[in-house]
Amino acid sequence: MAAALHSFISIFGSEFTDRQQDPVTLREIVIPIIQRDYAQGRRDASVSRIRNRFLKALKDAIEGDPITLDFIYGDIDSNGRMTPLDGQQRLTTLFLIHWYASKKENIDQSECDFLSHFTYETRFSARDFCTSLVDFSPEFNTTSLSEEIIDQPWFPLSWKKDPTIDSMLVMIDEIEDRFNDAVDLWNHLKEGKIVFYFLPIKDMGLTDELYIKMNSRGKPLTMFEHFKAELEHSLRAIDPSTAVRVMKEIDVVWTDMLWQYCGDDHLIDDEFLRYFRFICDIICYKHEGTPYGTRKDEFDLLQSFFDGSDQSVLSNVQILEDYFNCWCSFGKGEIEAFFDDVFTYTHESEKTLIDHRYEINIFHDCLRNYADVRGNGNRSFPLGRIILLYACVQYLINRETVSITKFKARIRVVNNLIQNSEDEISDSPFRKSGNRLPAILRQVDSIILTGEINDEEANNFNKAQIAEEIDKKDWLQRNPSKTEELHRLEDHELLFGQISIVGLDHSDHFERFESLFKCDLDLVDCSLIALGDYSQQDRNKWRYQLGSGSSTIKRAWINLFHKSSASHFDKTKKILSDLLNKHTSFTDEDLRTIIKDYKDSCAKAKTFDWRYYYLSYKAFRPSRYGKYAWEDNKSRPYEMTVIWAPERYSSKAYQPFLKAVTEIISKNDISLDDNGQCVIIGTHRIECENSRYIKKDVNTEKVIEVLSINQNSEGIDTEDRIQKAIATGFFS
Repeated sequence: MAAALHSFISIFGSEFTDRQQDPVTLREIVIPIIQRDYAQGRRDASVSRIRNRFLKALKDAIEGDPITLDFIYGDIDSNGRMTPLDGQQRLTTLFLIHWYASKKENIDQSECDFLSHFTYETRFSARDFCTSLVDFSPEFNTTSLSEEIIDQPWFPLSWKKDPTIDSMLVMIDEIEDRFNDAVDLWNHLKEGKIVFYFLPIKDMGLTDELYIKMNSRGKPLTMFEHFKAELEHSLRAIDPSTAVRVMKEIDVVWTDMLWQYCGDDHLIDDEFLRYFRFICDIICYKHEGTPYGTRKDEFDLLQSFFDGSDQSVLSNVQILEDYFNCWCSFGKGEIEAFFDDVFTYTHESEKTLIDHRYEINIFHDCLRNYADVRGNGNRSFPLGRIILLYACVQYLINRETVSITKFKARIRVVNNLIQNSEDEISDSPFRKSGNRLPAILRQVDSIILTGEINDEEANNFNKAQIAEEIDKKDWLQRNPSKTEELHRLEDHELLFGQISIVGLDHSDHFERFESLFKCDLDLVDCSLIALGDYSQQDRNKWRYQLGSGSSTIKRAWINLFHKSSASHFDKTKKILSDLLNKHTSFTDEDLRTIIKDYKDSCAKAKTFDWRYYYLSYKAFRPSRYGKYAWEDNKSRPYEMTVIWAPERYSSKAYQPFLKAVTEIISKNDISLDDNGQCVIIGTHRIECENSRYIKKDVNTEKVIEVLSINQNSEGIDTEDRIQKAIATGFFS
């Protein structure tokens, strides 16, 4: 017999044939012992999402176009008793909705008597609950329906432990919440607003083996299975042939491709859905939108991008297919080989250097981490990775027109732009930079597909880096033999693709820069200071950036060598160039000579500027973040503070002139106080001003003694103030 459409009301009393082909009237629906508990009312988050969507779909059908719930299978015996093989969950929910409607609208008992012919045999308690529920008429007072039911004398408290009953109570409350404002609900149900196909199973005994085989007893449908069903339903409403094609791709081609990445659960469900979210986010960006700040799950994304109401849904389907199929041409292990051929953790010719914190196989990283958030609130798969993966996908889709050689050159450019656009890469409409991902993806399209860098595309990558990439492209066309030298410089651990601090005018500086920064970094810092004040001023106007001797904390040099809102970048570049001009390669001894020459010149001229002290006393160079505070380094250059933390004052900050003295005299009763701005010795407080030391009484702040420092007409010390403080015993 072919499947026929029925409503929950109309199926009772409908005529079917039993196993002997005799006509039989369906009189009762019984959920058998072999079936699992009712699950649509479970309290976990995943089921809650499915439940809410299901009830919303039913409510929409009541208020609009009818809905068909697909196939329900069941066996009907000669007594008209139907036991569902598949469809238990939907039938139970329909039973509860019809019960609610009959009680809410006071429907005559004769019209809803069929409800008493729906029962559970999974447990005695579930069976008795259904019977009692049908006989019960709630008052619909201010308490929830479940509380009113539990409060009835016929409801033993032990029933609350029955998972089917507990699930039904949850569903009843959800139905009340969803349908309490529905108008003429019962009549809409009678009219067939909610229907399903029913297919009797004949010539087949309902054995335990059959149930276990077809119903996977105890294993509810996964989120992925629900997702596929809803996707298929949406696509069928648009174009049945598209639905057939896509579902076959999911179940066969795409599953085969993803299988190599299945997790310990031996499923590809999570991997598929993560990549699906990536695709939907790309679609969103391409429509000038942003997923930022939304909490859309996979079903929301289906509705947003693959529902028939979206005029661009077929183009979205094409993107979905292209983004999956581009990986399916790879054989086993070839995706891994592709990424290994393109990306590297250390400099390799013709490969792009990738952040060592992340996996080289960006596709696999996406399957594992997309849309996840770390404990610090940062994305596990950040925006830069999204852009990089997008670039790879664009190449794979267009491999017929873009060679692998061209792609490898172009992806380096994209990666350089990503690494040097930290402040610009944002999809937040609330940040000053706004949502720049749509423009950034258009820029990536241009670079990957044509090799052209569009400097007219507004609000995409960092403007300075775009200009640099255009200059490098032109330079390489004129100097193709120096490609490897330039790429090696780009890959230096302090540059991350931005080479403007060295520039393109002196290609002989490329290797010299690498040689210089193989030396002791404290000596590099000091040799630069010996040639000039190479510091950069932060935009707050009081904090300054210098280098650092630390072999582990490289942020100081990275800050200096990357154009930012700080001023005097060109000054730093000029002094670095002066240093690079001194030798073709560098050793520590070369740098010590440069430093010594400057210190000797200061001593000979008896001019001890702050740079002299910086070179002479280690307290000025704590091998940290290279941050210093000056309120006025022009008129008061000796009133400076070493900032211990990267950006702010802390209890470990200190005035280096005071620190240098205390380290030399090393007395037990000496300590720095007030963020290192004074020295406490017993009851005395010593401060360092631009041209003198001042000793005060700790309690009264009265000045006890002053030690003046001799200075020339330009306000520069003509004597070493640190040695003078020690020699005079001022800190005694």
